[in-house]
Amino acid sequence: MRTIAQEQEAPVWDSSYLEDQFYVGLTYNFLLDIPEDITQQNFSYGLQTGFIKDIPINASRTNAIGIGLGYAVNSYYTNLRAIETADGIQYSVLNNDVSFRRNKVETHLIEMPIELRWRNSNVTSHRFWRVYTGVKLSYVVGGRSKFVTNEFKDSFYNTDIRSFQYGITLNFGYNTFNIHTYYALNNLFNNGISITDGDTIGLRPLRIGVIFYIL
Repeated sequence: MRTIAQEQEAPVWDSSYLEDQFYVGLTYNFLLDIPEDITQQNFSYGLQTGFIKDIPINASRTNAIGIGLGYAVNSYYTNLRAIETADGIQYSVLNNDVSFRRNKVETHLIEMPIELRWRNSNVTSHRFWRVYTGVKLSYVVGGRSKFVTNEFKDSFYNTDIRSFQYGITLNFGYNTFNIHTYYALNNLFNNGISITDGDTIGLRPLRIGVIFYIL
């Protein structure tokens, strides 16, 4: 009696294989730790794009560290009105009887994502599962408050927005389509900023959306 052993194919590895990637993402921006009377309105959105350098840390190159550089713009629509005065920026909550079209804070950021990366990919397949988690460091290069009614528009550079922001990220999915989350570890505004009635403004961002990776 003769038995036939089937040979298993060796995994396809390549010591030059990398997952260097360009990325593009779209998020909905939630605000946490907000005073009771402040509400979000309209569609608070975020756009991000950049490039991540992949540094494999195991022989099969399924685990890696990713370090990137990117740009993002985030808008937060609320009923919190910012007014620029000679004594600084003052904040008040817009009541329901105040008619306006848009009221937002907008930030433009240079970002550095740092990720621990796992994927079940190889050099011959670009369709695979991935889980990338880590931190994102951001520097605000431009921040504005904007208030628009049917009669006029008020827009100014807001110096109360925190310049250095950071949070934890989680990206997971299959192939090109992936879920992206960002949970801020500090507030959108500097410490000590308050509304005219004395309530401190927290406004800590939580961003949830999709991210697309392009090799």
